[in-house]
Amino acid sequence: MAVLVTVLAVVLALFAVLVAGLLRSHAEILRALHGLGVDLDPDAAVPTLGAAAGITVPRPRGEPRHAVDISGVTPSGDAASIAIVGAQHPTLVAFLTSGCATCVDFWSAFSEPGLRAPGDARVVVVTKGEEAESPARLRKFTPPAVPVVMSSEAWDAFDVPVAPYFAFVDGPSGAVVGEGAAASWSQLVGMMDQALADAGISTKTRRGRRADGGRAREARADRDLLAAGIEPGHPSLYPTSDAELGGES
Repeated sequence: MAVLVTVLAVVLALFAVLVAGLLRSHAEILRALHGLGVDLDPDAAVPTLGAAAGITVPRPRGEPRHAVDISGVTPSGDAASIAIVGAQHPTLVAFLTSGCATCVDFWSAFSEPGLRAPGDARVVVVTKGEEAESPARLRKFTPPAVPVVMSSEAWDAFDVPVAPYFAFVDGPSGAVVGEGAAASWSQLVGMMDQALADAGISTKTRRGRRADGGRAREARADRDLLAAGIEPGHPSLYPTSDAELGGES
């Protein structure tokens, strides 16, 4: 009986040492991640960049990366497909979540009128799919003038490691010019401006222009045409004779 008690005591002691070692290793891992600015939010689908870290995390340079078009659904449940590759304008893809504390500042920034995006880029917000996000919660954050697409496939295609995360895509080439994580809008602008400069893309003439300036002009032109009774398909929009083209040469 004494031998059995001794054996059980030894086993319990060894088990206690094993558990203590595991707990210590777990604590060291958490401290290391915290030191890197990564906050493991239990309510988020992916690790998030801690706002207190105050750092930007650009992806290290390597082989050129190419973007993909974004397909998924909106928070309202409508099918959505946004062409990025081959577009005539650049696109800033923002990967956000509804449970990330740092993401809240970007949701707010994207709701501001006259937003100036780096490089005059169009902004597209991409969240995880319905298996990881609540559409009802996302609808509370959705900006009025910025498209929001729920697509876990896009997160996988862009290899997103943390939220918030951003990728600047050159439309005509489809190349990802710059990408990384940032904790504030000013840090994001600085990171992307540096990436554009490294790629030889000037931003000096773009900073003073509104990112939605071209779209606003198109909207005004459409309104003026409609006011004049010229609707899509009107014959005057499609000249078919020399007279309509301005006469013979």
